[in-house]
Amino acid sequence: MKTASVNMEAPPGNKEKRASGLYTEYKRRRKILLKTQGTVFGVIGLLALWSLWGTGFNLLSIITGTYDMFVFMFTDLFPPDLTAIGSLIGPALDTLYMSYVGMVISVVFSLVLGILAAENLTPHVIIAKVSRAITAFLRSVPAVVWAIILVAGIGLGPLTGTIAIGLSGIGILGKAYAEVLEGMDKNQIEGVRATGAGWFQVMGQAVWPQFKAGFVSWSLYKLDMNIREAAILGLVGAGGLGYYLQSSISLFQYQTAAMAILMIFALILLVEFITAKLRERII
Repeated sequence: MKTASVNMEAPPGNKEKRASGLYTEYKRRRKILLKTQGTVFGVIGLLALWSLWGTGFNLLSIITGTYDMFVFMFTDLFPPDLTAIGSLIGPALDTLYMSYVGMVISVVFSLVLGILAAENLTPHVIIAKVSRAITAFLRSVPAVVWAIILVAGIGLGPLTGTIAIGLSGIGILGKAYAEVLEGMDKNQIEGVRATGAGWFQVMGQAVWPQFKAGFVSWSLYKLDMNIREAAILGLVGAGGLGYYLQSSISLFQYQTAAMAILMIFALILLVEFITAKLRERII
């Protein structure tokens, strides 16, 4: 029995050849990997240099410009005009309203488009392509452009900013929801379908438990982004703190503008705190 077991083992020479072959293959793959990484980093570096040249990047200008910026801040902007707080409460509430309602609009339409765009849930591949095209188009147009178009049709005010935020948010959330839905465990969905469950039962028992965390995180993140967008949209007449900020700068009331900037900063901190608490409770 011992002799038979010895004969069944591979000769030592074959083991050495096999080990040598594996090491050679490892070196070859390693060389290819290093070459690929070097090519990628080289292309990234060349693109960075090209971009710096195209933008006219100048370190000396940044240094001198930083000095001038601080001079402007401490001679014109500061101290903020605290007496303007009372007049900023209304625009601040408008900014919150615009951000929240805009998020609700985005979530409602993005849910529909996201489900239709997800390859594992869409009724047909053509519907998925159309849904992705719609979200891509809405995402490609910045919110400020939507605001400019809407101002021409609807007029100045928070309503314009709300619709602009909602339209741009559909493009962002629609893509995000579709990717979250496509990344779910397909076996769980197929298991629920195998029991004879209907479409709503599949969505409630298999899709929603997996989708909930991503849905809540992306929706609350969009609410946080909407505060910043609402401030920018006000510069084109869409209401909120941005409109007040633009008016103050136009009248060279920089200390009042500084107070508006601080109010925007406070709103962002408040919304981040609230969304973090909501995320902890929901998820």
